[in-house]
Amino acid sequence: MSASNRKEKPAARDRTLVLNRFAPYRIVALGHAIGDRLRRAYADENVTINEWRVLAVIAQADAVAARDVVRLTPMDKMTVSRAVASLEAKGIAERSVDARDRRVNTVSLTADGRVLFARISTLALDYEDEIMGVLTSEERDSFDRILAKLSRLTGAAGCDTPSR
Repeated sequence: MSASNRKEKPAARDRTLVLNRFAPYRIVALGHAIGDRLRRAYADENVTINEWRVLAVIAQADAVAARDVVRLTPMDKMTVSRAVASLEAKGIAERSVDARDRRVNTVSLTADGRVLFARISTLALDYEDEIMGVLTSEERDSFDRILAKLSRLTGAAGCDTPSR
């Protein structure tokens, strides 16, 4: 194995946990800060974070089985079910029986849901551009690879594939 491919142990250091230097804490804190800003944008559209996650997954296909939404997001079955019901009540999504397997209900976006998704996704992508804009192209590529690697290690749902 070449020296460049060998995994190096972190340098010896004081093993006292210092919260603001603890990587898991920093990742969660950053996620909350980013989520709070996005939550405000979604709230302006009368959509919760969980509804937005479901909306975004459904928008990727014509129709999606609820079990696939659970698999593709960091949400449990009950949370997805509530979000789908809320999106249905708002006229953003609709359920139907899968033509290939009548035991499966699928969820798809209504015309209003597609318009809403386009509007919110523009806000989300603009925000992503803003926060990722502080990184160089090489740093963004490294960041994507690091996120994918950590996601695979932890089994984080829906975030193991680099987007760039």
